[in-house]
Amino acid sequence: MVIVVSLTGIASFTIPKFSLAISVRLIRFPLMILGSIFGLFGIIVGAMMVTAHLCKLRSFGVPYFSPVAPLKYKELRDIFIRIPLWMYNKRPEEFVKTNAKRQKENLSPSPNQGNN
Repeated sequence: MVIVVSLTGIASFTIPKFSLAISVRLIRFPLMILGSIFGLFGIIVGAMMVTAHLCKLRSFGVPYFSPVAPLKYKELRDIFIRIPLWMYNKRPEEFVKTNAKRQKENLSPSPNQGNN
């Protein structure tokens, strides 16, 4: 437990934004208490509770984990690797009010585009 607490204390200095560091510190202590009382099971339950809370959050009316929770397969194409902006033709479903089309079709860069 001493090693885990010391590693988390040292790791807390790697977070550059102060407001995020405070949030991580406030979550760290209940997780350490759960881990000391219930062991690995307590840490897993605590992490599941934090994840469930994040899935419930909404920012500007859009789910915080969108499109992962709620799961939308069509919008998963840039979760791990960001695709080029010219490939985005449709807006995400949460943002569509009247016009689902984002931009014109076939806006991919061409080799002779700058040679006018």
